Amino acid sequence: MPTISIFFGTIIRMYFSPAEHPPQHFHVYYNDFKASVDIRTCEIIKGNLPRKQVKLVLG
Repeated sequence: MPTISIFFGTIIRMYFSPAEHPPQHFHVYYNDFKASVDIRTCEIIKGNLPRKQVKLVLG
């Protein structure tokens, strides 16, 4: 999965695959936290992140 961005210890990764399950999303990693974020709505659809990282990624 290619890395799109790295900032303040937060890693954003995304890849495209026709077999990938909907909705379209990207993955966020921070220390031991992982989350999937819906691209269209910018909502966390799976996992969790500390509040500060949510603001950095989605804010």
